[in-house]
Amino acid sequence: MQKAKENIMHVVFLVSACISVIAVITICVFLFINGIPAIGEIGVFDFLLGKSWKPLENQFGIFPMIVGSLYVTAGAILTGVPIGLLCAVYMAKFCPKKLYKILKPAIELMAGIPSIVYGFFGLMVIVPFMQDCTGTGKSMLTASVLLGVMILPTIIGVAESAIRAVPESYYEGSLALGATSERSVFFATLPAAKTGIMSGVILGIGRAVGETMAVVMVCGNQSILPERITSGVRTLTANIVLEMGYAADLHRDALIATAVVLFVFILLMNTLFSVLKSRSKN
Repeated sequence: MQKAKENIMHVVFLVSACISVIAVITICVFLFINGIPAIGEIGVFDFLLGKSWKPLENQFGIFPMIVGSLYVTAGAILTGVPIGLLCAVYMAKFCPKKLYKILKPAIELMAGIPSIVYGFFGLMVIVPFMQDCTGTGKSMLTASVLLGVMILPTIIGVAESAIRAVPESYYEGSLALGATSERSVFFATLPAAKTGIMSGVILGIGRAVGETMAVVMVCGNQSILPERITSGVRTLTANIVLEMGYAADLHRDALIATAVVLFVFILLMNTLFSVLKSRSKN
């Protein structure tokens, strides 16, 4: 009976793994079958480097959206990664237990808040604040700040787990050599946890790149190259969600091709992380 149960669970695990792989392959096939022909019809350089997105005139240049996605993601990294890392260090090493019991559930709750709620918060709170400070409410800066807040739970959760996984002997050995508690954490514990911390950062970046509704509500949605940090932008994801509802023919295929570019961008980012991770192990 025990052997039969094990065989059944092996089959269940195998089927689950196959379903996951098949789902990913299906998505890839759908995107590339519908997107690649559109890129070929528009022209690779006209599509990727074109600066004009005017579907009614058959102009489908997504370069402003690529730049907008990169800028907003970079802004989210600059905003969220330092705060998230420092918060993870505090929670793992310095936070009192009573306060930890409050902070930990609060951060986990942040991870479960729908993106549309974050977008509404950004629209009602961050946009007016930016309007008063910079003169422009919906902008690349506003979207970067909001995304920086949204990626905090991911970075904090993974980084804290990575820090706690480091043997305590690293920290104690540094203290024994005369280092302060803070220096021991930043120069002994954190380097040992860098692989896990990088995983958290990559997951956070993945959420920032793929975020849609919250960004749509605060970024300004202007399909032009941003001239300054307070300019309105349109990201790749925002471009798809804003126009897919009424797009047809080549316009629809161009939006699917935009998803292909986004998919390839995330794939390259994960590949780069894998390379860095393998080098760090060596």
